Amino acid sequence: MLSSQVDRLKGLLVSVSTGWLLGECMEARGKQELWVRQRPEVLAALREQAVIQSAESSNRIEGVTVAGDRLRPVVLGKSKPRDRCEEELAGYRKALDWIFTRKFAVAIEPKVILHLHAKAQGGFSGDGGQWKQRDNEIVELLPDGRRTVRFKPTTARQTPQAVHELCSNYRQVCGDPGIPPLLTVATFVFDFLCIHPFRDGNGRVSRLLTTLLLLQHGFEVGRYVSLERIVEETRSDYYRVLGECSKGWHEGKNQIAPWLNYFLGFLRRAYQELADQVESTSRRPAKGELVRNAILAQVGPFTLGDLRGQIPGVSVQQVKKVLAEMKKAGQVHLAGRGRGAKWEVATGS
Repeated sequence: MLSSQVDRLKGLLVSVSTGWLLGECMEARGKQELWVRQRPEVLAALREQAVIQSAESSNRIEGVTVAGDRLRPVVLGKSKPRDRCEEELAGYRKALDWIFTRKFAVAIEPKVILHLHAKAQGGFSGDGGQWKQRDNEIVELLPDGRRTVRFKPTTARQTPQAVHELCSNYRQVCGDPGIPPLLTVATFVFDFLCIHPFRDGNGRVSRLLTTLLLLQHGFEVGRYVSLERIVEETRSDYYRVLGECSKGWHEGKNQIAPWLNYFLGFLRRAYQELADQVESTSRRPAKGELVRNAILAQVGPFTLGDLRGQIPGVSVQQVKKVLAEMKKAGQVHLAGRGRGAKWEVATGS
């Protein structure tokens, strides 16, 4: 049963912790216009960096990766995709472009979800923009190597109607002033993931829908901070909470509070990162600050080429200078020499 039904949301008892998170996110939304006026040059650089990180992280969560030196040119459309991985990377960027360039609010309907799926899947997927044709399962790989079915989503036969009801509920809930918009967005995304309407690409589309819906409610942080990167960095919590809250979903007996807290928590973190970028009192030049934050955001080993692809407009000399400063301070480590050298952020940095 959909968690985003009006009656369920109106009867939802919000905990103190959830209330605090809601308040902090609403307060951050109120500061957006001030930040845009204060540091437009920083936000301009952050936009491109966020798009590159978002395309990379969202696809990497799905096991799709590309070479570091191909990341920036493919995402920015300066090089044609050479294979399926690069096509999906470019497709995700096109989907983000479609979201960010809307001048008017888009009615949330099944055709919009299909459109985002078609774009995000790129040209190599034969079922891009089509609902699943067979029932699917969400399978978990156990530590001992065994596979277990964690959740059975909506059947293929019921999927079109389930998505129709999801969109209809969303529009109805948005018209109720007594339900906070962020709870509406969070439950919509959660129900979408439980329906799991596509053979492949459900995670990508859920993240695109998150960005789209947040923008429609005035939460602009996804333009400047990669929400996808934050999901990737909190992936273990993401899957744990999804598994916990999906139990009993079909019967309408699932709990939703842990998911709401996760969703609001990652949004608050995004706003905190944006505030750090804009309101920092550091004397470090703006580009140096961008480099530093991009380094600290890395997951696992990375090369100089990987880093440069994520920080457009910053010279290699500037990147090397910041890396040297952070290495001296013990914040990063270097393994190897030459073009194959790998950097890694020190634990606790």
